[in-house]
Parts: sequence; structure tokens; C-alpha cells
Amino acid sequence: MVRTPVFVWIGLLLALTRLQADGQGRRVESLDRSWRFMRGEAQGATAADFDDCAWRVLNVPHDWSIEGLFQQDSPSGQGGAFLPTGIGWYRKPFSLAAADRLRRVWVEFDGVMANSEVWINGFPLGKRPNGYVGFRYELTGRLHFGPDRLNLLAVRADNSAQPASRWYAGAGIYRHVRLIVTDPVSIPSNSLSVTTPRLTDAEADARVRSTVENGSAVMKSLALRIDLFDPAGHLQQTEQTHAHAVASGKTWEFAREIRVTNPERWSVDSPHLYRVVVTVMKGSTALDSESATFGMRDAHFEAATGFWLNGKNLKIKGVCLHQEAGGLGMAVPRSVWERKVICLKALGVNAIRAAHTPFSPDFLNMCDRLGMLVMDELFDCWTVGKTPYDYHLVFKEWAARDARDTVMRDRNHPSIILYSIGNEIHDTPNAALAHGILISLRDVVHAADPTRPVTQALFRPNASHDYANGLADLLDVIGQNYREVELLAAHREKPERKILGTENGQDRRVWLALRDSPAYAGQFLWTGIDYLGEAKRWPAISADFGLFDRTLTPRPRAHERRSWWAETPMVAIARRVAANPLPPTDPGYDTVQPHGPTLFSDWTPRSAVPHEESIEVYTNCEQVELFLNGKSLGSQLRKPDASPLVWKVAFAPGVLRASGRNEAQEVATASLQTAGKPARIMLTSDRARLSSDWEEVAFVTVQIVDKDGVLIPDAQDKISFSMTGPGVIAAVDNGDLISHESFQSAERRLYRGRCLAIVRAVGNGGPITLTASAIGYPSTNLLIETTAPGTTRRP
Repeated sequence: MVRTPVFVWIGLLLALTRLQADGQGRRVESLDRSWRFMRGEAQGATAADFDDCAWRVLNVPHDWSIEGLFQQDSPSGQGGAFLPTGIGWYRKPFSLAAADRLRRVWVEFDGVMANSEVWINGFPLGKRPNGYVGFRYELTGRLHFGPDRLNLLAVRADNSAQPASRWYAGAGIYRHVRLIVTDPVSIPSNSLSVTTPRLTDAEADARVRSTVENGSAVMKSLALRIDLFDPAGHLQQTEQTHAHAVASGKTWEFAREIRVTNPERWSVDSPHLYRVVVTVMKGSTALDSESATFGMRDAHFEAATGFWLNGKNLKIKGVCLHQEAGGLGMAVPRSVWERKVICLKALGVNAIRAAHTPFSPDFLNMCDRLGMLVMDELFDCWTVGKTPYDYHLVFKEWAARDARDTVMRDRNHPSIILYSIGNEIHDTPNAALAHGILISLRDVVHAADPTRPVTQALFRPNASHDYANGLADLLDVIGQNYREVELLAAHREKPERKILGTENGQDRRVWLALRDSPAYAGQFLWTGIDYLGEAKRWPAISADFGLFDRTLTPRPRAHERRSWWAETPMVAIARRVAANPLPPTDPGYDTVQPHGPTLFSDWTPRSAVPHEESIEVYTNCEQVELFLNGKSLGSQLRKPDASPLVWKVAFAPGVLRASGRNEAQEVATASLQTAGKPARIMLTSDRARLSSDWEEVAFVTVQIVDKDGVLIPDAQDKISFSMTGPGVIAAVDNGDLISHESFQSAERRLYRGRCLAIVRAVGNGGPITLTASAIGYPSTNLLIETTAPGTTRRP
């Protein structure tokens, strides 16, 4: 994991200072703070003089659906986790300096859920049905200037037509908003791209392209200055293109290749990031500037040997994720993405499939910085819907634009290794229709980013004859969900096919299909982390497909996966009480209900009378010896078929310990201890210090433990929280699949001995104290130091 040094930001600041010294330059202001919000319809709310004094004042990103109550008759149904939907209005006043009168002004949204409409000072700017794509509108010509003249931005988001999704999608302005002020001569949105068409250990060519638009009234002679910063933050070199005369109202694309010596490659283990700053120059005057982070790496697929990264044959060990974050809903802070990616990497996961819609820029930035590969997916349906009011209603009108805008936005991220243009598309039984759409979308993606392959998560391709009718072979890489035997058979039929599992179960046989097949590039497990929705029947609000539950507590199968995927020596113990239920063939469509656990990471069975327990040990070590209260229960060698090591153990209270050894040396241990009587509440935080910044939250885990700190696994006490100091409880959760407790409450019942409080700092710093209490236990306090925004370390 590579963190951006402080002097990187200093170097970029110097570059921006240089711009400001030459001209006015670009100004980017966050519009996240102090919106007024109302749930429901509001006639006349687009007008500047509309009375919104009774509306709630809040900051965005904001997901108002997650604040609601679970109701069995909710129109969102099981897909939306039985949470509320409807119409929400947001209004934001802001002012502009008189000096901005001669400049261009834009508003940019990273995402609004859904069917958004935006107005400035009562003038309609546009509509965007897709809640997962970013968009911007130009405000120039519709604004007031000066300190005494306010402008009014109004946003209406409408997801009242339900059901509209197969999973929880949230509601409202759930991503960031910003104001962008530029010179009339400016760099259009997402027009800057950086590629490395040639890369060796000795040198690389960085090809920089950027469009410039002349929005002034006269022709101007313009050039592009390019500042390249290396991963250490040093200004490595500066280049400038030849000047070109750009007529009024026209654009011109500038391009320049920069030779880089001894390039530092981006990889999953060493995610080195370069940065380029491009500046539009008129003579010696700087008019506008834009920047992009990028990585130099060679990533490609081969039919016979799968995926290659920087000359290394690498199995893609991936998981699928949805975008929400449990009790926080769809408004996900950057630190939560950081925590998720770090937890997954600890299991040996090296790739994430963004299922089944475009994710936020914050997610992609985190994957860039932490070294996680990404499959960037665009659509869950085409013209045939999966729910009555999903994207199929607007696909023909919006799909090409949404795809192009997303790829243009995302193409500089080195973490992205391929694009998926569809998940389990139901158009494919109509071959003529599906072929035309696939070709069109593929070509849109290739035009926007010719450097990455296109795939699709094929749905039951043998039933729709995708291999026989040629549809699969229109893809650069053939992706298939589940049915690994069929995918491998398709490769044997045509060995020139590049193949990838785009969605896969967690059964051991699925892993062996990947492990033992050189052509099989990788798999994406369904799923890495539990998500809200898609649980099928009330009272369930979630399913238990995840390696982690919603609170990021790992399940035993996460440790089993780690034994197959991780390189660091490890050993883990689980207690099995029943066979695993038969996994569904297609989790998104089969009728699946959450089931009780069959594996427990404890040595505290419900019955303490003499009985036999079945113990499974997961390891990547050569040999494991198991001990109970210091007495050896024997050793076993790791099995070639990746199955767990199994002991039948006569239960006795105490400590069960596993010793993993390589070449007779102990390299990893794990232990489980029988819990005694419940004694106290234990609080642990993943952060000791917080910035008063929306992007940072602390995960505080709450447990009932015995006098020795051992978890009481069947504790179900209700925990009440209070807070003193400049902090708030952003959400509570416990991972329970059928709990209907509010995520916004100040209390939460323990589930399997645990629950979670997510804490956010507010204000300008100072200590905050979280207090947790429950009947029958002394209250417990946890101190977290907080600082002013932007003063703590960021990844």
C-alpha cells in the first residue's frame, strides 16, 4: 500500500499557485454544505423566492431513504430492503463575486438518485434518469453576481415509481457536488486522458491528450503546458505543445508524448501513482488548468494463460460489491471505502467488480491508491427490464451517453482493467436485438477508451445460445456468471477465447476450477460484503452471501478464502454444526432466504455437557497441529484439494489452538477460548483520531465480553449510546439480516455478541467521548481525539 506523501500535495499546490500567478485560473468550490431538504413534492420550489424556512438544513452527500423505517408494504419491496422511496427536494443558495461575471460557471454532481432534475434561479438545466452517473450543467448566463445577489440551485430527485432496483439504491444527492468557475477558454469535463502506449523497465512514453474549448468571442492562439509529477511528488518535467489558432466556439485536442525514464509501475503490491497537470496557455498567460492521477502498468488478457499485469501472470481473485455501506446507506465516506478495500486485501482479494452500475470517483481513487483491480460495470439491464421501473425504460435514449460519460470519467484510473457493458442481460434470447446493442455499446466504450477490453457478464449463455450464435465472440473478454464447467467447455471449443468468471459462488470446487485452469483468468465471488436488499422475503432485509457481514465482521468462510488466496502464512479455526446449504445457481433470481450459520468462530457451544464437536482448520501452511488446553490432538498436512483440515474433538472448556508450520517452524497461530460469564462492555475503534471532515468516520465495535475479554457469542443485549464533545453517531448496525431497528437510532441490539457505532467528528476539533451502556453492565467510555478538517492523515 502506497500513501501519497505530503510533498505531493505541496508540489500540486505550487503548480496551482503558478497558475493563479499567471491568470485567474480554474476555481473549484465544494457545494456540499448547507442545503435545505424536504421529502415529498414541493410545488414552486424551483423559484428563488420560494419559502423553504421549514425545510431541514443538512449537508450532502445525503441518502434520505436509509433514515427511514422498514415497512413490509414499502413499494421498494425486497429489492429496496423494504425502505422508503419517493420524491425529495434540495435547495442551495450561493453567491458569486462580481469578478466572475466574465467567466464560465458549472455545477457538477457525482450522482443523484434518481431521475434528477436541476434548476438554477428557476431555469431548468436538465434531467438525468440514471442515479449512478455523474453529470454537469453550465450555469453561465443564468447567474447573479455580487455579494448581495444570491443564486438558487434546486434539485428534485424522484424514485417514487417502484420497484426500480433489485438491490438497495438509496435516494437523494448521495454523492458530492461542486461549483467550477473557469476562463471562457477552458478544458471540457473529462477530456484529459493519459495513456502509456510504451512501457519498459528503462523508460515509458506517457501520452497526454486534452481538449480545449474557446468559449470567448474571438479566435485565440492557444497551447497546452504539461507538468508531470512523479510518485514522490516531484515535478519531473514540463512540456509545452505548439500553439494552435482556435476559433470562437470551437475546440481543439492537444496531444503530447512525454518520455519518462525508470518508470515506477502501478501494481497491486506497489500502486505507484503519477500526476499530470495541464494548463491552457495564451502566450505566457495561463487560462485554465486540469489535473489527473494515473499509473503506468501493462495489463492484458491472453487466451491460453489468462490475465497478465506488468509481465506477471496473475489470477484475478475478485469479489463483487454493491455500493451502499450498511447503516450509512449510499452516502459512503472515503474512509469507509478505505476500510472495505483493506479488509478485502487482507483475504488475498486483488480485484473488485463494481456490480452492477458505475461507482463513485472516491471508490476508484481508493482502489488506485491501495492497489485493487477493478471491473467497471455499466448496466444491469438493456431493453428488457428486471423490475417494472428500472433502467430499461430509458435505455434506448440514455445508454450510449451514460456509457460514454462514465468511461470518459474513469479512463485514467490504473485500477480499472476492463469494462463490463452488462450484467445477466435478458435481451440475449433475441439474438438480433442483443447483437446490435452489444456492438453499439462495445464501440462506444472503445471510442472513449481504446486501451481496455470490454466484457459482459453472460447469463445462462448455453440456454440463450450466446456461444453458438456468435454473441459471446463479439466481446474482447468473455465473461460468464456461474456455471464454470460451461465456460471452460466454451474455451475448449474455441481456444482463442479469453475467459473470465464475472460472478461466482464460494464453493471449493469453483475455486479449483480457477486454480487448475491456466486459461481461466479469474473470478469475482458473489459477494465480498453483505448488502441491503435482494433478500426475497420479509422479514429479511439482506442476504448472507458476503465474506463479511454489513459491519465488516468476517465470516468463517472468509478465513477459508484467505487460506486459498493469501500469501502471508495463516491459520484459522471454525466450529461446524451442520453441512453448508446447497448454494443457489443464480443468487439474483433463485428464491433464497437467509439461513442460520453452519460455522462459528468460537469455542463456546450452547451445550457444555460432554459431546463431540467438528472442528475445521483453514490454512496455507504445510502442516497444522491442533491443541486443546495444551494437549496435542494431532497434526495434519495441507490437502492438495484445498479442503479444510478436520478434527473431531470432545468438547472441554478452555483454549483450542492451531499451530501452522512451514518446514517444521511455526509461522502462524490461531486460538479460540471458551467464554465465561458476561462481565462488561468492550469498545474498540479502528481510528484513534478523526478529522472533522465528512469523509472520515470511525467504526466502533461494541462487544459483551467475559472478565478475560472473550466475546460472549450469544449476547443479545440492547446497547444505548451517548456522545459528548464535537461528534455525532452517524449510524448504528449489527449485521443482522432480519433486524428492523433504525440505523439512525442511538441504540442497537447486539447480534452474535456484537454491534457497531459509526462515529463522525464535527466542529473544529477536541476530544469526543462515546458512552455505551446496557442493563446489568457498567457503562463504558471510548475517547477519540478530533481535529479540524483536513489535518489528519489521508490514504
